[in-house]
Amino acid sequence: MAGTKSPEDAYTAAPFVPEGADLGALREAAAGCRGCPLHRDATRTVFGAGDPGARVMLVGEQPGDQEDRQGKPFVGPAGKVLDRALDEAGIDPDETYVTNAVKHFKFTHVPERGKRRIHKPPSLREISACGPWLEAEVELIDPEVIVALGATAGKALLGSSFRVTKERGTRLESDASGPAHGGLVVPTIHPSAVLRADDREAVYEGLVADLRVAAEVLG
Repeated sequence: MAGTKSPEDAYTAAPFVPEGADLGALREAAAGCRGCPLHRDATRTVFGAGDPGARVMLVGEQPGDQEDRQGKPFVGPAGKVLDRALDEAGIDPDETYVTNAVKHFKFTHVPERGKRRIHKPPSLREISACGPWLEAEVELIDPEVIVALGATAGKALLGSSFRVTKERGTRLESDASGPAHGGLVVPTIHPSAVLRADDREAVYEGLVADLRVAAEVLG
């Protein structure tokens, strides 16, 4: 019908998030999310995973190529860096819940790189559209501390003025009306930044130091 808008045009996942759902039901519902156009090109929705009783919740940017193919967050190279850094910081990776601010892989193709899917950062509009899923996860997990991994996660949890370079490694109170519900957020870099760095060891040590701030919250 002429003039009829698709759900994607509204840029909000809210109509797809079932009220009163547990994590399993949320994950099932998220598989059918059409709250923004990103679902059209991605293989699948990549929902959060891990310990539902976790004291620490880790929020990244979006799924990467491997996550999109496997349907699980942080299963690629960055996930291996994160697990090692968590362990070194004194946080058991098996006792965390990991998710992303955006649940679909956003990518582009660069002709000279063949069929490889190249990551593209999500826009603020896409981050906001996916916010209801993140908010529902935070509400159910109810963590003592949320670790924002990178700029996109920080913006999703703390607002568009967030700057990871200025605020990493600090304890920040989130806005009660935002997805983090006033919870404590410790921002740091995304573990993929370690993989891109010229001095990987120094960047990795910085990530571990920031994660130790989160570990201190747990006592």
